[in-house]
Amino acid sequence: MNGASERARNIPPFIVMDVLERAQALERQGRHIIHLEVGEPDFPTPTCICEAAEKAIREGRTHYTHSLGLVELREGVCRHYSEKYGVKVTPDQVIITTGTSPALFMIFSALLEMEDEIILSDPHYPCYPNFVNFLRAKAVFVNIYEEDGFQFAVQGIKEKINPRTRAVLINSPANPTGTLLSPERMAKIADLGPYVVSDEIYHGLVYEEKEHSILEFTDRAFVLNGFSKAFAMTGWRLGYIIAPLDFVRPLQKIQQNLFISAASVSQWAAVAAFEKAGPDVERMRSIYNERRKYIIPRLGELGFKLKTVPAGAFYVFVDVKRFSRDSYALAFEILEKAGVGVGPGIDFGENGEGYIRISYANSLENIKEGLNRIEAFLKSR
Repeated sequence: MNGASERARNIPPFIVMDVLERAQALERQGRHIIHLEVGEPDFPTPTCICEAAEKAIREGRTHYTHSLGLVELREGVCRHYSEKYGVKVTPDQVIITTGTSPALFMIFSALLEMEDEIILSDPHYPCYPNFVNFLRAKAVFVNIYEEDGFQFAVQGIKEKINPRTRAVLINSPANPTGTLLSPERMAKIADLGPYVVSDEIYHGLVYEEKEHSILEFTDRAFVLNGFSKAFAMTGWRLGYIIAPLDFVRPLQKIQQNLFISAASVSQWAAVAAFEKAGPDVERMRSIYNERRKYIIPRLGELGFKLKTVPAGAFYVFVDVKRFSRDSYALAFEILEKAGVGVGPGIDFGENGEGYIRISYANSLENIKEGLNRIEAFLKSR
């Protein structure tokens, strides 16, 4: 057979990136685009983190680390989970990874055989099922609804469990909805039997409520977390897994073969992130919350009625069915005509159709301008 493999040809695109790339093409033509499509902090990485990286380079700490990661950083993860959630994690349960996307690939590789099933919510982060399908396993979906606070329905999960079910994946705070799972519902999901894979990457970006780790409710769980969002370190490509002990050696061997180890300089920077960057994280969180408090009533003025107010991350998932049932076409129409990038709901699953995702990881000035443009666009349309 000539050409790319079937699974390489058939992996779906990440549509938000298609929107971003079209926006960048318009910018090259001289258009001014307001970016509300991208889920990336707009803040620079805190200075204390950058200084730690510079120090590591000057001291020659630029070689391979242990495949599980620096013990200093793994101990930092353990202290963080003890102080914030009151759970005991040991360093030998922690694997430092080259970002959370490779971490997700590693977890699924260690957990799923061909045709095994993992239960996801719909809507969900677009790449989840793509990883599952790439590994020849099967993603099974449970629809979640704004009327229920975009909460993962325990009964809906129960109905999907069968002998091939290996895990349930939860994401709280969630992308794209910005909502939190209640601790009561997390406890019930933990009691269902399958492993729980908990994507906790937006922890630290929660407003007026409190996030919970799945480890507060069960040891039969994999935690997926990292430094990209709360610490504004997307380009440093650093994440981590907290895993049951019997999965650590398999995960370590996957790491050794596919990635060797996470970047040494990024790891030393992350040690400083845990030790010194707390005030910076709180400052960024406070500014995100100011934006959230502006954007929610402003969307109401535009005619978007939010049945569920986002409590975390930096997204609002907005029902646009009164304007269009084709979120893909609407997102590109908003981009071309209003000069504002937004994420089409269909990117996040079939049950996300009829919504758009608006990110407030941008300055308040740009958010105001972007929403003003969308308002003018809707009036003209």
